[in-house]
Amino acid sequence: MRVFPAALLLVVSVFALSGCAQGGTKVSAESTVPLPPTSGTFDYQLGEPYDIDGGLDVVARDATAAPDSGAYSICYVNGFQTQPGESTAWLHERSELLLHDAAGQPIVDPDWPDEYILDPSTAEQRDGILDVMAPIITGCAESGFDAVEIDNLDTFTRFDASTSGGGAGIDESGALELAAAYVDAAHAAGLAIGQKNAAELADRGRAELGFDFAVAEECGAYGECDAYASAYGDLVLQIEYTDDLAGSPEQVCADDSRAPLTVIRDRDLGAPDASDYFRLQC
Repeated sequence: MRVFPAALLLVVSVFALSGCAQGGTKVSAESTVPLPPTSGTFDYQLGEPYDIDGGLDVVARDATAAPDSGAYSICYVNGFQTQPGESTAWLHERSELLLHDAAGQPIVDPDWPDEYILDPSTAEQRDGILDVMAPIITGCAESGFDAVEIDNLDTFTRFDASTSGGGAGIDESGALELAAAYVDAAHAAGLAIGQKNAAELADRGRAELGFDFAVAEECGAYGECDAYASAYGDLVLQIEYTDDLAGSPEQVCADDSRAPLTVIRDRDLGAPDASDYFRLQC
């Protein structure tokens, strides 16, 4: 892992707070982790990694990819749903950790039909999920990443009792307990950790759960950028997509509420040789 100037180091010292998340979510972690730069060049490369002329200052890549040795590299981890390609293993080996409907069938995300929904509602389920996910976070550190972003924090809001086919749905306090556990795991590995999306949880994500920065997809399209800025200041990495822009790319970049590091990408996050590749950094 690269050494960053002392000015970029954050001493995280978050203790049990009053007004914690439902169920008593508390954070007790002390760690020194490098924060992402708030200026320079940024790219979001969850599809196929590639190099940029002149290099990058910040880049996000999948946990299965190699970090960019010259940039602050963020490791993507799907923390609340199964990864495509791994769903069968979860179904056959860890079915008790998945959310089920009233008929006992595991629930999939209709927008991502190759992803099952994890259910962190009980302490036993959270422990089981962490047995699988914590080594992935540690692996990000061992590979040379500087931070992780944990995707789908908002899954519990989309799969509550009213939307789970008659099932119980995901317990909110359990989901936030798992998020706090991910924060602890990242800090223990020497990594910063980013809150991915869930603008409505930005204040709690920063103050209660202990996230260090935010990764905000389409906050411009949904008018949510101010919520992230209120919680994280300039420590927000913003990604907008060409198929759902709030105006032209130039108008998106001219928006005063956008994050200092904002990039507009094609939805598939393809490499430059892809037919629909698009990348414009504001």
